[in-house]
Amino acid sequence: MHKKAEHNCSNCPSLTKGVFCSLGAEELKDVSDHKITNIYKKGQTLFVQGNHPFGLYCISSGNIKVTKIGADGKESIVRIATAGDVLGHRSLFTDQYYMATATALEDTKVCFLDKKFIMKVINDQPTVSMNIIEKLSADMGAAENKLSSLHQKNVRERLAELLLLLKESHGEKLEDGRTKIVIKLTREEMATMIGTANETLIRFISEFKEAGLIEQEGKIIIIKNEEELIDWANLSY
Repeated sequence: MHKKAEHNCSNCPSLTKGVFCSLGAEELKDVSDHKITNIYKKGQTLFVQGNHPFGLYCISSGNIKVTKIGADGKESIVRIATAGDVLGHRSLFTDQYYMATATALEDTKVCFLDKKFIMKVINDQPTVSMNIIEKLSADMGAAENKLSSLHQKNVRERLAELLLLLKESHGEKLEDGRTKIVIKLTREEMATMIGTANETLIRFISEFKEAGLIEQEGKIIIIKNEEELIDWANLSY
């Protein structure tokens, strides 16, 4: 982890997607003066399940996986947080221990604000409170959809749905109409996200490639036929 304290909120590439997007120049400077900006290398953790929260993490760039260890000792990915997202907010406001672990999937720039300051900002700036509530609501909605999918859909449908979600969050449109999923996830990570075994995931990825829905360039997945993928996911768009 490397500190990079010169990072300024007004120059953040993810400002418009973050919880401080509605603040003016003076308020943004105040946030910049009170934060610590760190670069986390791939595999480094921001916080660990069971630890006490001390503040709020705001992602400037990169991707972070949020994982949880179940009673059986197995790790599952709760969600992928990306630029503009915040982490630690639920535990911070409920004064509970972290219910999950946050780990960088790649070199990731993250800003940290201590609890005392972020509470002051929330009290002074109601728009920040509303933005955080929106983030919490979106997280809750995604969690409910994931739970419903795990109970109501088969593995083939869940994999198709995951690819479509990754397309929305990390898709890059190519000139020929295909969409490249730019985030690099291991097969094990993808398997935990849809609640299946690694071998089963690999079998269905091969099936998707044979059907012409996707193709691969190394570890990068490219969606070739989104409409058919939607049908396979059993979604109504």
